[in-house]
Amino acid sequence: MSDLGGKIAVVTGASRGIGRAVAEALEGAGALVVRLNRQVTDEKPLDSLRRTGGSDRRVEIKCDVTLESDVKRASAFVLDTIGSPDILVNNAGSFLLKALADTTLEEFTKQIESNLLGAFLVLRALAPPMAEKSGHVITIGSVADHTTFPNNAAYAASKHGLRGLHDTVKAEFPTLRTTLISPGATDTTLWDPVDPDRNPDLPNRSAMLKASDVAEAVFFAVTRRPGANVEWMSLSAG
Repeated sequence: MSDLGGKIAVVTGASRGIGRAVAEALEGAGALVVRLNRQVTDEKPLDSLRRTGGSDRRVEIKCDVTLESDVKRASAFVLDTIGSPDILVNNAGSFLLKALADTTLEEFTKQIESNLLGAFLVLRALAPPMAEKSGHVITIGSVADHTTFPNNAAYAASKHGLRGLHDTVKAEFPTLRTTLISPGATDTTLWDPVDPDRNPDLPNRSAMLKASDVAEAVFFAVTRRPGANVEWMSLSAG
């Protein structure tokens, strides 16, 4: 049996970048992975799929995690049709690199919604049933959740808040395993609008972490034996 055979995992923001790499790593290890993302055009209901049925290891559900109605629909499908997750990877988010004085209220609000509100809605729906089976919650944070950088007002505020939310889940649900993963700059499409290779104050994309590096960290955390929990991992390039 593979490392995660028989396990159910939910990964948010799984259409690209870190989320996609994590989903593929967990699927490759035998888990049935529910990918939540906004890009799904052809949902495949698995009414006949149970823990022991079918060979598919992927379920895709269209879900904007910042919308309460979407999260309620997706979580109800998971819990009623597939089962309570063993693993939740809260990854969905966005990135803004902008000075405080230039950040609009709309931009600040969007960062909070994407990086914090979405995680809250998903955790509120799935953490209680996961706690009943000692599930594992993985939060994809950022180096900005514990280190201060200029031009990071909105993004850092959202990621610091996410770290606080993660720690609260750990305190309120002691039967859950919880891991915060805080990667440094990672080469994903989130950097496309910034074009860091043209900015001497930013690392070149070739020197950044890869999405697969973060996926490997997630895999490491979720495959530790019971009683050997990885509470926090900080990843850096170089």
